[in-house]
Amino acid sequence: MIKTLFVIGHEYHRASLDPVCQVMRSRGYYDIYFTCTDERERRFLIFQRSLSKKVEERLRAEGYKTTSDRSGFDVIITGDVFKDAGPYGDSLLCLINHGTGIKTILYRLLKKHQHTRYAIFVEGPYRKRRIEDLGVKGSSEVFIVGYPKLDPIFQDRLSRDAIRRKWGLDPSRPTVLFAPTYKPTCLDRIKEKILPATADYNLIIKLHPYSWRGKYAPHWHHKIYEKHVQHYPHAVLIPPDEHNILPFIHVADTMISEASSTIFEFLALGKVGIIFDLDCERLRHHDGTPLLDEDNRRFLEGAFVHISSADEIRDAIREALNPTRAMLERIETFRNELFSGLDGRASERIVDTIEDLLGKR
Repeated sequence: MIKTLFVIGHEYHRASLDPVCQVMRSRGYYDIYFTCTDERERRFLIFQRSLSKKVEERLRAEGYKTTSDRSGFDVIITGDVFKDAGPYGDSLLCLINHGTGIKTILYRLLKKHQHTRYAIFVEGPYRKRRIEDLGVKGSSEVFIVGYPKLDPIFQDRLSRDAIRRKWGLDPSRPTVLFAPTYKPTCLDRIKEKILPATADYNLIIKLHPYSWRGKYAPHWHHKIYEKHVQHYPHAVLIPPDEHNILPFIHVADTMISEASSTIFEFLALGKVGIIFDLDCERLRHHDGTPLLDEDNRRFLEGAFVHISSADEIRDAIREALNPTRAMLERIETFRNELFSGLDGRASERIVDTIEDLLGKR
């Protein structure tokens, strides 16, 4: 048996890791455990309450084993860079980034912990090249495998009809997904204006989990929609316990975001999305380094629709739902540049590589 620990910092990391876990379970010779390390919510501005135990309770209810142990495993699989990898001993450390996008956070964390050796699994040549060109790989090795998070969609395991029924979406209307991230965000520019602007469509509002917890983002991120969505029957606000965005990406015909990994996922599915442009020169970490690795005003230019005001949402949706041939050709060009292996077998390639690496140890 290959003793394996999945380390999820937050429950939403599971969307990227679960397909790999399922492949391991199907092979029958993995002894699989989970642990949740960082799920918290902020109360009354200063008090933080751990939610990790609740996450682990849900995992056990699904039949998974949980543990507080960190050592004694053959393989450790994580969706984020460890702040301290020491407790994991000499296990094979595997990194499957939980959010593929244009933020710099992955590169910043890898640079800070270059002494930690990972097998890093990425979606295509773009990500591998950026990790290497930025000099943050350290002692790690990078493997191009595809996009495991999207395997269930490429394997046709999700039903659009079932998703529509669950969330009360009108099947005769196109569906718009609003999926802002929390930093940087377009929420302060769009706010409730998206509700009347999408009245002719189904609207799914899927906030970043941090926008619910109050730890990194203010609570008004969700309160503003809780207040207004009840007046717009075409719209649904997805509750925080629905941690997996995959069903909503699958059912949506177009989407609006600014720098979320949802942009990459939508592109990978060959769909046309809408990017809300931000003043990228002003978007900086506390140390002055950029928040974004790409200028989102130029990213996927010619393929996705770009807007800079909530007043442009209506026209942008119409354009995204009726793309020109040139836009569709650009979509394919970017897909080929950014991704490899969009065939539903990325998780299998990850597990095959892990077994090969174990065999060489």
